[in-house]
Amino acid sequence: MKTTTKISIIGAGFVGSTTAFAIMDEGLASEIVIVDINKDKAEGEAMDLSHGASFVKPTIIKSGDYKDTDNSDIVIITAGAPQKPGETRLDLINKNYKIMNSIVPEVVKYSPNSILLIVSNPVDILAYIAYKISGFPKERVIGSGTVLDTSRFKYMLSDHFNVDARNIHTYIMGEHGDSEIATWSITNIAGLNISEYCSKYCDKCDGNIRYEIHEKVKNAAYEIINKKGATYYAVALAIRRIVEAILRDENSILTISTLLNGQYGIKEIYLGVPSIVGAEGVKNIVESPLNEEELSALKTSADKLKKSLDEALK
Repeated sequence: MKTTTKISIIGAGFVGSTTAFAIMDEGLASEIVIVDINKDKAEGEAMDLSHGASFVKPTIIKSGDYKDTDNSDIVIITAGAPQKPGETRLDLINKNYKIMNSIVPEVVKYSPNSILLIVSNPVDILAYIAYKISGFPKERVIGSGTVLDTSRFKYMLSDHFNVDARNIHTYIMGEHGDSEIATWSITNIAGLNISEYCSKYCDKCDGNIRYEIHEKVKNAAYEIINKKGATYYAVALAIRRIVEAILRDENSILTISTLLNGQYGIKEIYLGVPSIVGAEGVKNIVESPLNEEELSALKTSADKLKKSLDEALK
């Protein structure tokens, strides 16, 4: 029986370092290794985190090279060019494609049995590229997908309806980006769809409220980047949630980015869709009953990503 868990994080920037903190604070790993091209930055983050040892469950935290990541259970890739004000996630393809090409072979060399969790943007395209480069089965290459977007959606609905976000059931699906879709047709609170809930318990459902909430979700990262330069707290919590589902074999349904092979009529592209996540990675994709408009929008999102992927691979 395996008694220790090793997680390696490639990239010691805002997202990587905050992810290390979130995983350490939750006590999910016996060992965390941080790797970055800036070795001093990685070492500094590892030192800073290690100094909190007396406040958390025992965790070895160190910086190192790829050889130090050997036999990792999960390797989280956050390295890459960050999204700048005015940039979309798809604008980062060419920069981060090259970075992924340099990272993934090293990960495969030292941790051939690991699960790869891709966070770098554009996450859906980079997850597909990592899947192709690694040669791993699709179940063991996961993108963070729309797990964060779904949480943003639930937060904004909870704020609007004054209901605990944990009691709102819904998803953001598709690209982690501008073509993502809100699944209004299956959104429910206590088993009531949004229209029913509005008619009984809320008098703030008139006008373009659905459009406005979706736009806020879609543009949340742009707003945060414009105000503070980067997003990292909530995405670190989203990554921690995925890691937790894997390590505890929870069979949790999360909108991670995974390879579609005919689901929703879409093939050969990674998209954020509800998936059962456990010890082997992705156990299954759950095909939620979208309405015609949502299904069409999901296919449009897939087509957009395929076009960008084809251009990147030329």
